[in-house]
Amino acid sequence: MNTPEFFEDFEIGSSRLTPARTITEADIVFHAGHSGDFMPHHTNAEFCKTQPFEKIIAHGTMTFAIAIGLSVSSQVQSPHGMSYGYNKIRYPRPVFAGDTIKVKITVMSKEDHPSQKGHGMVVEAKEVTNQHDEVVMYAEHVIIVEKRSGE
Repeated sequence: MNTPEFFEDFEIGSSRLTPARTITEADIVFHAGHSGDFMPHHTNAEFCKTQPFEKIIAHGTMTFAIAIGLSVSSQVQSPHGMSYGYNKIRYPRPVFAGDTIKVKITVMSKEDHPSQKGHGMVVEAKEVTNQHDEVVMYAEHVIIVEKRSGE
């Protein structure tokens, strides 16, 4: 599917895929400093050796931010839409430095906006997978999208 531009272009059940991006140790360190989240699961390799995953894991919020960044590139996201929020965010598997993630975006539903004439609301599932095609994050993104017709 081509990138939908206006509300009318979104088709329920259609999907599109983002480019992939490899997560680095620098990403994790930068996110810890930027967010202030220095939990040992993200910053202490010796501590992590005593935990089930045995190595540093990426912050869920970092995975979310990078995945959303991938999904709003001009090749994937409508320039006539604005984020309204997220209904659900889940992290079923950890992300590690060296993992390569991509996002599959699927249109779940669409309806007229209840109060903004000329706009609709689209809900998209954003399923983030690693290089092994394992789901590492899932979110439902609500987007307000301009109608082509303006009505």
